[in-house]
Amino acid sequence: METVLIVDDEPLMLKAITRLLSRAPCTFDGCTYNIKLLTFSDAHEALEYLRLHAVSLVLSDYRMPGLSGVELLSAALELQPQAMRMIISGYADLDALMAAINQAQIYKFIPKPWSDYELVSSIAQALRHRELLLDNQRLADMCRLKMKQDSPQEQERRRLEALEPGITRVRWSDDGALLLDPSDDNK
Repeated sequence: METVLIVDDEPLMLKAITRLLSRAPCTFDGCTYNIKLLTFSDAHEALEYLRLHAVSLVLSDYRMPGLSGVELLSAALELQPQAMRMIISGYADLDALMAAINQAQIYKFIPKPWSDYELVSSIAQALRHRELLLDNQRLADMCRLKMKQDSPQEQERRRLEALEPGITRVRWSDDGALLLDPSDDNK
């Protein structure tokens, strides 16, 4: 099952996309994807979710209060580089599009109002593209392992980090103790 996270500060947009994805099959290139859909109207809450949970795709509105879509997707790129990123916007601003492409490395820009077919098709295409990228990464890892350019431990670390973002980031206190809770910084 593919997890798709959608962020838009307009609740009606979230409802419309949810309704569309619940009734239209996400199919591309002979592959049909089962989607677990998560919606957030607050970009900061979505970012917190991304810090702790792996997702397959993040679809974000461009203009939101507090954190723009480009800022959110740039952070998502840092946290989960294997997740696909897409922007949806009612503003056809060329500068915004260039920023999204350059900073957040988006897969696609979808204008509002969207065509239902285009939106569902774009999500399916992005999921298929991600699947191919992950297959390519697995093959490259196997080659590096065979050529002794990578260790099994390093490959396992990358695999675990992709499954559970942040799991391999260890935090230490000034006295050398392992920090399990971020609030332990001040103790």
